[in-house]
Amino acid sequence: MASVQIITISGLAGSGTTTVCDRLCARLGWAYVNAGAVFRRLAQEAGVSLAEFGQQAEADGCIDRQLDERLVEQAQASAPVVVEGRLTGWMAQRHHLPALKVWLQAALAVRAERVGQREGKPLEQALAETREREASEAQRYAAHHQIAISDLSVYDLVVDTECCDPRAACAHILARLEP
Repeated sequence: MASVQIITISGLAGSGTTTVCDRLCARLGWAYVNAGAVFRRLAQEAGVSLAEFGQQAEADGCIDRQLDERLVEQAQASAPVVVEGRLTGWMAQRHHLPALKVWLQAALAVRAERVGQREGKPLEQALAETREREASEAQRYAAHHQIAISDLSVYDLVVDTECCDPRAACAHILARLEP
């Protein structure tokens, strides 16, 4: 995988995607594209709040397709690049991008605890919101992309961030880049 110029990092909320991406970009000196930031830009361009845009995305598959198009454009234009987002591995697969596709995973309780700490919320609230968000996203991905978010078959590497810290997760990923 030495010729790889794109790494996709996917995972559910609290799995460590942003932390791992930050570390990878710092180590490699690569550009960084974050699907969440692109989604927020699209909401701003549409002149609606992020929550409103999320609701619109649930009802209108065009929004997700627009997001995918932007991510593909930015990944191709910015390579070498690390691209973070729930479906970036699937996006790379479907658009035939030569990418190392990585999925980060951790148990729901661990992820909710991380989200709660990050957002200053009690664990029970973070757990409830994480469950609700994931159910909404799973429905949206199935309806608009025909993707089951639990299907990890497109990923080249799955890293359990519950069992390893961000440094070790990066080491696993970097090892896959070695010839």
